[in-house]
Amino acid sequence: MKKRFIYFALLLSILVLACNNDKKNDEHNNHGHTNNSPKTLEDSLLKDIDEGHIVGMSKMARLHKAQQNTNRVLDSIAKLPAKAQQAAAGYVAQLNELMKELEYADFAMEKWMTEYNMDSAKNEAAERIKYLTDEKMKVDKMKAAVLNGLQKADSIFNSNN
Repeated sequence: MKKRFIYFALLLSILVLACNNDKKNDEHNNHGHTNNSPKTLEDSLLKDIDEGHIVGMSKMARLHKAQQNTNRVLDSIAKLPAKAQQAAAGYVAQLNELMKELEYADFAMEKWMTEYNMDSAKNEAAERIKYLTDEKMKVDKMKAAVLNGLQKADSIFNSNN
């Protein structure tokens, strides 16, 4: 039994080391630098903007589904008798607030995507950095709106199931 444990631990250690070694080889070029690491402030800002956009976009289907669910529940409550609607007034207020947040997050994503110009001020370094800094703040705000809206939706719907 002890030999099996030692053999298993040794095998597991080899696998972990091999996986970590492959990751290091993928991430580093011949000079020991990471291939995707930003080299300039502009590169760093572009990377941050792209990552924020990817996070936001990856959640849009869930956001739209949360909007649909919120509308569905609000519609269902509206069809209840008056006494039941009064009893659900607090929940309806939560749902209305949630809907505002989800709509804002959706709006923020659409607005940012239509206004963002990746090539803005490409030939003017100082203007470009200012533009990208502003865009990073916008994309961070949009990403936070999306994530916070989804978190609130999860909280409301999961606490009432």
